[in-house]
Amino acid sequence: MSISRRFAAEFLGTFWLVLGGCGSAVLAAAFPDVGIGLVGVSLAFGLTVLTMAYAIGHVSGCHLNPAVTIGLFVGKRFPAKDIVPYVFAQILGGVAGAGVLYVIASGKAGFDVQSGLASNGFAEHSPGGYSMVAALVAEVVLTFVFLMIILGATDARAPKGFAPIAIGLGLTLIHLVGIPVTNLSVNPARSTGPALYVGGWALGQLWLFWLAPIVGAVLAGLAYPLMAGEKAAEKRPPVEGSRGVRLDEQHPQPV
Repeated sequence: MSISRRFAAEFLGTFWLVLGGCGSAVLAAAFPDVGIGLVGVSLAFGLTVLTMAYAIGHVSGCHLNPAVTIGLFVGKRFPAKDIVPYVFAQILGGVAGAGVLYVIASGKAGFDVQSGLASNGFAEHSPGGYSMVAALVAEVVLTFVFLMIILGATDARAPKGFAPIAIGLGLTLIHLVGIPVTNLSVNPARSTGPALYVGGWALGQLWLFWLAPIVGAVLAGLAYPLMAGEKAAEKRPPVEGSRGVRLDEQHPQPV
């Protein structure tokens, strides 16, 4: 598959993740009487990944997240030459998704973008008032677990065809844990989109939501092969990807 097609797929997928996930938090979480709350927002993020996994997984692998792309590279599941275009596409998709959400949300009287637009934050900008250290630990650990789920679910030895479900539910679960701490990121592109529109404090705290997810992803990329005894990706035969598509070594390992 050409890099331009994979670029477009990663853009679309990350656009949907931010619009669907952050949109559920901004527009639907506290809607009077029928709001979906924390559980609904967590499920919305998981569903964005699950639905895009089946929609574009056979095109790009459906990373939707710079930390996932980097973690797969460290785990020898993804080529170095494609990291930059993937991350660029993901950031653009996140910014576009947040832009559409801003246009929709600002159509309501009294809307104030400084309320956050579902931005990630710590200390006074944490939903539960958690400190920077707590936020850093949460983002590193939850990203680590998320990448372990991805690497395990897409292992050639794992049950075939179920990876999107495991990954989507895994993302739902870590949101249930992490939303009170940071609004949960585990995804630098998801954090960057809303922060660019909020500005100020959101941009000032954005560094943590790049650093922590990447650290967690790198640790998982190193840990999973040691735990599972997995051979380097380039030495493995063609395997069935997480989206139920046969891939050879010329294509990115899906997640």
